[in-house]
Amino acid sequence: MTADAQTAYGIFWAIYAVGFLIFFIMMSRLFKVIPLYGLRTLLLAVLIVLILPPVESSEVAGWWVPAWLHAGYETILGNTEEAARAMVNMGIAGIVMALVWILDLVRYRLVKR
Repeated sequence: MTADAQTAYGIFWAIYAVGFLIFFIMMSRLFKVIPLYGLRTLLLAVLIVLILPPVESSEVAGWWVPAWLHAGYETILGNTEEAARAMVNMGIAGIVMALVWILDLVRYRLVKR
């Protein structure tokens, strides 16, 4: 890859990360109206799992793209193996996030006492 392509790749991920951070903060403020802590944090965890996990591109080695974008694009093109690979990454992220969510609920319960 050329230096321009690498620069564009870095700029994309920087903009994507900042955009996600702004979106996450806005959604967390919106979810503050939900009175249940567990439901509020579950919705934020689902948001993270749906938007944040990456998957390695099948076109260019060493480049990572958002899994939801890759899965949607490959599903539209009919390449189900690639879409499934992206969904597996999202599933693994979901399992890890579920564990983090449960540990956070335990922490919240212990601190509330």
